[in-house]
Amino acid sequence: MNTENIKTLGELKAAGYTQRSIKEELRRNLLQKLMKQETTFEGIHGYDYTVIPELERAILSKHNINLLGLRGQAKTRLARQMVNLLDEYIPVVEGSEINDDPLQPLSRYAKERIAEMGDDTPISWLHRDERFAEKLATPDVTVADLIGDVDPIKAANLKLNYADDRVIHFGMIPRAHRCIFVINELPDLQARIQVALFNILQEGDVQIRGFKLRLPLDIQFVFTANPEDYTNRGSIVTPLKDRIGSQIITHYPEDIQTAKTITRQETAEAASEKETVQVPSVAMDILEQISFEARKSEFIDAKSGVSARLSITAFENLLSTAERRGLQNGSESTTVRLSDFMGIIPAITGKVELVYEGEQEGAIGVAKQLIADAVKTQFETYFPKVAKLQKESDKDPYADVVGWFFEQSSFELQDHLTDDAYQLQLDRIEPLDDLLEEYVPDLPSESQYFFKEMILWALSEYNRLSKYNLSDGVQFKDVYGGYISDL
Repeated sequence: MNTENIKTLGELKAAGYTQRSIKEELRRNLLQKLMKQETTFEGIHGYDYTVIPELERAILSKHNINLLGLRGQAKTRLARQMVNLLDEYIPVVEGSEINDDPLQPLSRYAKERIAEMGDDTPISWLHRDERFAEKLATPDVTVADLIGDVDPIKAANLKLNYADDRVIHFGMIPRAHRCIFVINELPDLQARIQVALFNILQEGDVQIRGFKLRLPLDIQFVFTANPEDYTNRGSIVTPLKDRIGSQIITHYPEDIQTAKTITRQETAEAASEKETVQVPSVAMDILEQISFEARKSEFIDAKSGVSARLSITAFENLLSTAERRGLQNGSESTTVRLSDFMGIIPAITGKVELVYEGEQEGAIGVAKQLIADAVKTQFETYFPKVAKLQKESDKDPYADVVGWFFEQSSFELQDHLTDDAYQLQLDRIEPLDDLLEEYVPDLPSESQYFFKEMILWALSEYNRLSKYNLSDGVQFKDVYGGYISDL
């Protein structure tokens, strides 16, 4: 429909416009996308066989929806993307506060204007991007915020008494008529406020300060909630839950590859600004592994969840750590090192909720342990498991590396080393080259030194070497040499 040429109610009727509810609109446009086999929700990864099919079924069923999941599981993003399933433009009575449909007006203003002007009633066009309203549920939200209240200033200006319904100032929900309305963290909404939503969802009645208005509002409701909220901060009252058609449970990425795709997508801008920093593939694997380790860590509250934002902010910090070192050394480009992961600790400590045992360890200690666990997990995908007890008949692939340290007093990798100095230092440990050649022979050159450092870190985690954190780097020693030094 050509919206530029239609400016009155008469022209709208002549063009053959038919009124549809927002749920019918979403259903029809989704059906068209599915028949054309188009992607319905762009940039959402890991939900292809779980959340997105359930969400599509809910839209086809014309349900109000509750997205239930831990933080950082793209709940709000899914809700916002539903806007793309709306018609590009819809007509509204010009000047209407609640987006009145010209063919089915609700407000007193729109009805009186159409009764007065008939087919000459001016209309305007509302773009789908403007048909999204969102409210974060907090304990201080009132019925007046959501539904509306009597406005004494309006009554005074219009010289109306309080018996006239024109003194009402509509809240967010009536103003979202014919829109998608999202209430985030629904359990945080006080129970008495949740009760006020009953009739809106089911019967379309609105009660404001004694005025009982029949407003069959046409709204697609989407709620989001965190399972933790059901026990810690509040709950969704049962009658309201009963009126929500579909409850869809979201989840975290189920594999490293999906997690890497999400992180790359969300950090594309930061990565483009730091093109001088090269990131080995294994570094990205370790970065994502940290979140997986955190979700099963005994030090972290699993019910609180570990947001995907941990990986996103950690990757940005990782790039910045390498970039800062390159700038200090006057290098045009540099490559991420395993020691650079110490720079992501601030991104981890702010993203995890510690249990009592974790508080005893300390946030920084837990973050370092997560990095160490991620290194061990990824190390074992490339190299043989490090055995604590070795049979005499079995060949120990790490004996030569450990033996090299037995003959040295110490070995240091300082954070401020230039790339050339860093590589020369690692090249001193010649047995590392043999390990790489045997187990990862096709490594690209930019990844070789990262792998060499990873071997040293992993051997220290398995107590085959000793690792000490220095103020400006790390020091590795033979276990027995370290023990003698301590004595």
